[in-house]
Amino acid sequence: RQLKDDYFFKSAENISFFFEEKAFGDDGCLRQPKELSINKVGHALHDHDPVFKKFAFSENISSLFSSLGYKRPAVIQSMYIFKQPGIGGEVVPHQDNTFLYTEPLSCTGLWLALEDATITNGCLWAIPGSHKNGLKRRMIRDENGTHFDRPSPLYDQKEFVPLEMKSGDFVVIHGDLVHQR
Repeated sequence: RQLKDDYFFKSAENISFFFEEKAFGDDGCLRQPKELSINKVGHALHDHDPVFKKFAFSENISSLFSSLGYKRPAVIQSMYIFKQPGIGGEVVPHQDNTFLYTEPLSCTGLWLALEDATITNGCLWAIPGSHKNGLKRRMIRDENGTHFDRPSPLYDQKEFVPLEMKSGDFVVIHGDLVHQR
């Protein structure tokens, strides 16, 4: 677990690759081609990938955050998320502020669909208005390792609505919005 945590936290400073949980067989070999085994690539694409950097620091993105009232927005995490057929892991309901905590709370996520995202291929799902209910838990990293300050709340799956998107669509996500993929 410590190695996994170290790799994850070090990914904030570079471009790291994360495999799907079911990507490897008992023999340690990939069960399918590598390109169908990757879960995500992150978390510092905005610092190290020229194409991602150009997008993240573009005038359009800057103008968007200015229109939302941000004075000095900072890009702190960037990633490509893949929805792999057959082995793609479920991302449980969460709030981004749980993991990217600031005082005052200021995390805002941007989701750009690189291809159509539908119910059948893994679109984003969210509970409308849930951002108004406040942050439910925090991830804490201290001398005891990484842990949460309280258990994850249970959410009624019937409350989630799909956010289907066409390639090129863009969603702005409040840090307290409960969502899943």
